[in-house]
Amino acid sequence: MRAYERLLNYVRVHTTSDPDSGTHPSSARQFDLARMLVEEMKALGIEDAYVDEHCYVYGSLPATEGYEAKPALGFIAHMDTAPDASGENVNPILHENYDGKDLVLPGNGAVLELARFPFLEQLKGETLITTDGTTLLGADDKAGAAEILTAVERLIAEDRPHGRICVAFTPDEEIGEGAMFFDIPGFGADYAYTLDGGDVGGIEYENFNAASAVAKFHGLSVHTGSAKNKMINAANLAMEFHAALPPMARPENTEGREGFYHLHRMSGDVTEATLEYILRDHDAGKLEAKKETLRQAAAWINSRYGAGSVELEIKDSYRNMIEKILPHFHLVETAREAIRMTGLEPEELPVRGGTDGATLSWNGLPCPNLGTGGFNYHGVFECITAERMDKATEVILNIIGLYAAK
Repeated sequence: MRAYERLLNYVRVHTTSDPDSGTHPSSARQFDLARMLVEEMKALGIEDAYVDEHCYVYGSLPATEGYEAKPALGFIAHMDTAPDASGENVNPILHENYDGKDLVLPGNGAVLELARFPFLEQLKGETLITTDGTTLLGADDKAGAAEILTAVERLIAEDRPHGRICVAFTPDEEIGEGAMFFDIPGFGADYAYTLDGGDVGGIEYENFNAASAVAKFHGLSVHTGSAKNKMINAANLAMEFHAALPPMARPENTEGREGFYHLHRMSGDVTEATLEYILRDHDAGKLEAKKETLRQAAAWINSRYGAGSVELEIKDSYRNMIEKILPHFHLVETAREAIRMTGLEPEELPVRGGTDGATLSWNGLPCPNLGTGGFNYHGVFECITAERMDKATEVILNIIGLYAAK
C-alpha cells in the first residue's frame, strides 16, 4: 500500500483536539484513530502495539538478528488536527496529473490560487490531494503516520536489516500537549525523528522558544451619563496595553528568525477584559526581552489607572531544541544523506513554531523533525501530493538503512 492510500483512510476520522477541554486527551474522538492504528500495526507485524489511557500509541519492531547493537530509532507523528478549521467530515479529493494552475474546490467554490500559493507550480504532473474546501485535510500530521507505517510495511516485506524500530503516535500536538504524557523510557528509542514538517526534504532542528501571556484588566463601570472622571473602561485599558507593543513584531510582519508577540484571543467589556498572547523567539534572550516589554506595559497601566488595574501572568511553553540536537548532530547528518539518496536536496530552516520533538529533545530523547510533503496546514487550502509522500517514506527507509550500516 502506498502512503497516500493510508492517508485517505486516516483523514476521514475526526480527531480535532480541543484546547479548552482540560482532559488528556483533549478529545475522546482521537481514540478512534488510535485504535485503528493499533490494529493496523498489529496486522503489519508490530505485535506489541497498544494505546494507553492518554491516547498515546506505541509499538516496536525487534532488531534484525545481528543488528541488536545498532541504535534504536524512533519515528513519531501526531493524530490530532488543528482546531483552526473543521476536521469533521473530511472529503479528500485526488487531482491526478495536476496541471499546476488555479484549482476550484467543489465544496464551496474556494480557489487554490497560484498567485497566492506559488509552490503549486512545482506540483505540476503530481497527484495532488485536497479537500472539497469545507474542511482542512489533516495531512498535518496524518501524512506522517501514513508514511511511518508504509515504511514499516516495506521494511518487513523487503526483509531490510535494521536495528530496533520504535513507533509512536501522539494526541494533542496541535494544542501544545503532544509530549505531555509521552513515555520516553517505555518507548525504548535512543534517538527519534518526528514526521511533522512541511515539504519533503525538510529537516528542522531549530525552533522557537515559546511562552504564553494572559493580561486581565479590571475596570469600573459607571453610567455613561455621569462617567466623567469616574469610569475606567477595562476594554480601553486592554487596547492601550496592546498599543504599547511594537506592531512590527507581529507574526504577519515577521519571518525567519524574527520573533513576535501574537494576540490570539481577546474578550471583555467595561468591567473586565482579557488579552491572551503567545510569545516566540529563536533567541532565548530576545524572548526574555519580550516578556519584559509586557511587564513594563502592565506597570504603565497600573501606574496610570491604579494598582491592580491589570494582572499579567506569563508562562514558558517550550524551548529551542537546537541545544539538545547539537551533541547528537549525526541525526541531522544522516537525514541529509537520506534525503539526497532520494534525489532531493535537504532544506534546513528554523521552525517558526514548535514540535513534539522540541519537548522530547529537552526531556532526553533527541528528536529533529522531517518534512512529510504537505502545504498550507491548518486551513481549507491544505494539500499534499502522493509522490511527495512516497519520497518521505523513502527518506525514513534510508535513515533506517544508514544507521543499520554504521
